[in-house]
Amino acid sequence: MKRPTVALIYDFDGTLSPANMQEFGLLQAFDKDPALFWQKSNRMSTDNDASEILCYMKTMTDEAKKAGIHLTRENFQKFGSMVKLYPGVKEWFSLINDYGSQCGLEVEHYINSSGLTEMIEGTEIYHEFKKVFACSFLYENGEAVWPGVAVDYTAKTQFLFKINKGVMSIRDHTLVNRFVLEKDRPVPFSRMIYFGDGATDIPCMRLVKEFGGHSIAVYNPDGHEKDKSERLLTEQRVHFACPADYSKGKIIYNVVTAIIDKIKADLAVESLKE
Repeated sequence: MKRPTVALIYDFDGTLSPANMQEFGLLQAFDKDPALFWQKSNRMSTDNDASEILCYMKTMTDEAKKAGIHLTRENFQKFGSMVKLYPGVKEWFSLINDYGSQCGLEVEHYINSSGLTEMIEGTEIYHEFKKVFACSFLYENGEAVWPGVAVDYTAKTQFLFKINKGVMSIRDHTLVNRFVLEKDRPVPFSRMIYFGDGATDIPCMRLVKEFGGHSIAVYNPDGHEKDKSERLLTEQRVHFACPADYSKGKIIYNVVTAIIDKIKADLAVESLKE
């Protein structure tokens, strides 16, 4: 019989990596200070009352054109290979997969991010994810010309329902809205663990928590985000606030393995009821 599935769903920037992925070489290639880039992008959003995500993607193509940088998928992947990760992230997936397997569970990993799919494809952990739900571009003659997918804080929630029903297509709006009994869904919300760090993750963290899953607010132990994460805990939007170290024996590892133990126990209780 197929093992019950547990889905670990991660934001990327600030959750698996200590900064926005575009700041690891891509923005600098435009001869642009990252802070100035985001100021320009945010000003476009404010002046036009427009989506911050669409405006950063528009600003990116504008600045690349000025700098003579060709935004091909290959170049995005090259800059993605420069992205730094938090301690323990590279080893995390095999550790948790093995732990889940020992508990009779199948562990799947997903990205749910406002970052760029093309850059995540270039990271050394891309192969660990069953699906990446993130922003991406449309291409003409191999070069990015227009946003293809823009993922903001509300768009992120739709992907939780897609994971819940086993729908991996971003464009699909038929299968994800089809009625499926909760017991027949591949990944019930009670077997989801959501990792996030910022405002764009709050709806997802709250949704997973309210539907019986577990949410973890992650913060940079070397930064000043601890208060923000602990406020989410106080406001009961998340179950845990943890420093971003994914190494074995650290807080996140202990929290997630305990959740997996709980999921295993809950399944055993349900089996006895049946």
